Amino acid sequence: MSHPLYSLLRKLEDAHIHFSLSRNRDDTVLVTMTVVGERVEVDVFDDGHMEVSRFLGTEDIVGGEELVHDLIERHRD
Repeated sequence: MSHPLYSLLRKLEDAHIHFSLSRNRDDTVLVTMTVVGERVEVDVFDDGHMEVSRFLGTEDIVGGEELVHDLIERHRD
């Protein structure tokens, strides 16, 4: 039996949806996908359950280089 993570990755590949994988927690793999108008983060846990966060937006340009520098400064450790 396949782990749900692999089933999810196969579905994304079959649908030609770009995704990336990362690990930010010890017990999950984060699958991040971007489609028009939203970014989706799926935490896939060791036991196979998933938690999904959706970030909806207009994709409007909201700034330039100055905004990037401001964001970095505001979120610096």
